[in-house]
Amino acid sequence: MYFTGITIAAMTFLTIGIWHPIVIKTEYYWGTRPWILYLLIGIGCCVAALFTENIYLSSFLGVFGASALWGIGELFEQQKRVERGWFPRNPKRKTSAA
Repeated sequence: MYFTGITIAAMTFLTIGIWHPIVIKTEYYWGTRPWILYLLIGIGCCVAALFTENIYLSSFLGVFGASALWGIGELFEQQKRVERGWFPRNPKRKTSAA
């Protein structure tokens, strides 16, 4: 039996699951300002995936990079969710704008 596909699927599932709370915590503590960091991480991981021979590491880097890039949009969506009252606003942060 070959476990490559199921291993990559599990890795993808866990990576996406990890990014969900990262986005929520990022918006809570820093607002949308770190979006540029998400962009740099995403591009860096995707480029690194292109030059990585190991299928597992390359897959992880690609999925992690794509999740970071997707996280940019989710960061701004999270800001809207906070404004709607769906998530708590950080009382110590003066502004939630970018």
